[in-house]
Amino acid sequence: MIDLFQDLINWSDFIQVFQNGYLEHTVDKGWTIFNIPFFDANDFYKLLFKFGFFMLFLTILIRYIYYPQSQKKSYLTTYFLIGISVFLISITLENVKLELGFALGLFAIFGIIRYRTDAIEIKEMTYLFAVIGLAVMNALANKKVSLAELLFANMAVLVIAYGLEHMWLVKNEVSRVIIYERIELIKPGNHKKLFADLSKRTGLKINRISIGNIDFLKDTARIKVYYFEGDQEGFYNPEFNDSINGEETEAVLIDK
Repeated sequence: MIDLFQDLINWSDFIQVFQNGYLEHTVDKGWTIFNIPFFDANDFYKLLFKFGFFMLFLTILIRYIYYPQSQKKSYLTTYFLIGISVFLISITLENVKLELGFALGLFAIFGIIRYRTDAIEIKEMTYLFAVIGLAVMNALANKKVSLAELLFANMAVLVIAYGLEHMWLVKNEVSRVIIYERIELIKPGNHKKLFADLSKRTGLKINRISIGNIDFLKDTARIKVYYFEGDQEGFYNPEFNDSINGEETEAVLIDK
């Protein structure tokens, strides 16, 4: 078996590769193979610092600003992996003379993502845009951008996001889909009765509703109820899916 393995490998060619200078050692770069350095201390420690700096602000944005308000665990993994991937791609190609176009391309690609199973709501899409922005900004920052400027840019994103979530938007409106069988109450003249019946049967203090698909064969209607999370007592809000059986529906909005 060993003899067969040795026959498959042309050891003379293998040695000749290194004799031709593919494996070299220089004072400036140290050991290199195909002119690629094995280890560049300056660039490596710079990468570690930038990555740690980025992860600090990404964690604060996603785990401590976004998640407490949305309670959507499924997006945590998505945001972290997309943010880390964009950061590493950006910093790997930092020396390529396509920095601005590359950054805009990332915004264009990831900014229009539409998962076929679940539609991304506007708020989640906005946070996705913020995650990509943080990743590109921290990865492509160079000597022309001081640490103070970079710190200010990151803090600005966090402060504005926190302010929107906790100060200006005090009440967090959430929603839930209901398949409703009393379709006679969806008529415009019965909206007050509809609100009263939905509130009684769900136990929710409903703010507004939207009526989607109506199935006259089954005498059912798809209704999306909106309510303020802080106004409810002991009610668990499951993650909402805008589609049923993969089909998007149009809705008629009704305010209380």
